[in-house]
Parts: sequence; C-alpha cells; structure tokens
Amino acid sequence: MERRVTTEMDELLNAGAFVGCYTHTLDSKKRVTIPADWREAAGNPTLFILPGVGFKCLYAVPAREMAQRLEKVRAASVANVQAQKFQRDFFSRADRVVLDSQGRIRVKDSLLDEAGIINQMVLVGVGSRFELWSPESWNEQTLQPDQSKFAEAAQYIGF
Repeated sequence: MERRVTTEMDELLNAGAFVGCYTHTLDSKKRVTIPADWREAAGNPTLFILPGVGFKCLYAVPAREMAQRLEKVRAASVANVQAQKFQRDFFSRADRVVLDSQGRIRVKDSLLDEAGIINQMVLVGVGSRFELWSPESWNEQTLQPDQSKFAEAAQYIGF
C-alpha cells in the first residue's frame, strides 16, 4: 500500500507545478521566454492562453490541464444558457500556442492588450497553471497583502 501511495505522489509531483514569479521582457516579435523548469512542468509544448477570470491577467494552461477542464465544459448542458454564453465568450478570446525551440511563445495582440501587457510581462506560478500579468497590474495585485484574507483563502481550499 505504501509503495502505491508513493508512486501516486511521485506521479503528481512529476506532473509539474508552476511555482515562483519571473519578470521577462517581450522580444521585438512580442515573444516571451518561458522559464526552463516551467517548460519541463508543462510536459507538452502546447499551452492554452486564456483570459483571466476576475483579474486583468492571462492564464497559461498546459495541454494536460486543459484536457481535464474541457471534460467539465463538455458536461455542461447545451440548454444552460449561462454556461453556453461563458464558453462562447471565454474560448473565442483564447489562443493555443506552441513553445518554439528556444522555449518562447507568442501571445496574440488582442490578449496582450486585454491584460495591459506592452513590453514586459510578469509570469506568476499558480500550481496547475501560470499567469501572465503586466508589471503594473501585478504590483497593484500584490500591494499590502491582507494576511487574514490569505489565511481564509488557504482554509477555503483546504491547504
């Protein structure tokens, strides 16, 4: 039994987790280099870039995580008008990108504009995904963290 638990834990840890925070400059073609350990964590070179929900940022979701999320989306009834509206709005603004041989991605202009990203980008690890922020939006987000709300959020997710 212990070996099975260890193997399951190893699989979870080896599936990759995005941790840390990096600030990168976009190159002249508006590409950004993804940190090497995050490229390894993603496993597959395909990432899905999605608009942030409730925040002025973008979500970068690896293919395996996107596959799991799409299962939930597929379960929504076509008669559920709110679900259909969300899917239409959310996925029509999304993009699929592939890491190039140098570990860079090119996020489409409309998404960069939506997040307010011009020439620098803050990449923030969020476990199963990472987020792309403009330095200004990220600084606003991290000013004076409320520790009581942080503790409440940790408790909410069972951490």
